Amino acid sequence: MESLIRLHRWQVDERRRHLAELDGLAERLRHALERLGEEQQSEAAAAADSMEAKFGYAGYIRQVMERRRTLEQSLADVEAQIVQARDALAQAFEEMKRYETAAANRERLRLQRAARREGNELDALAIENFRRRSGTD
Repeated sequence: MESLIRLHRWQVDERRRHLAELDGLAERLRHALERLGEEQQSEAAAAADSMEAKFGYAGYIRQVMERRRTLEQSLADVEAQIVQARDALAQAFEEMKRYETAAANRERLRLQRAARREGNELDALAIENFRRRSGTD
């Protein structure tokens, strides 16, 4: 039973690590989108100041829009994976708890049996001592 519990704890830890990696990836994608927006604003300001920059700005904007679309799609995919990873983590945690509860119940029953056995042995000794003292063998 202990090895099953260790296995499930390992699975829970692995799923937590995977979820943390996905959360980190989602954060990096959000940050990249934010940087892209800032870059676009600075390029728009530069294009407003220069006639040559205005000509190249249209091509730049198409590339930015494509990059934004790609980043947003990647972020949506990662967020869907995060939902799945959270569900998998919850299931693994429930499974681990189920095994831990079963192990705790087994241990509790073992201790109860041992205590009952010890009580019976002590009762038998007490009865034997009483018989010896009272002289009825």
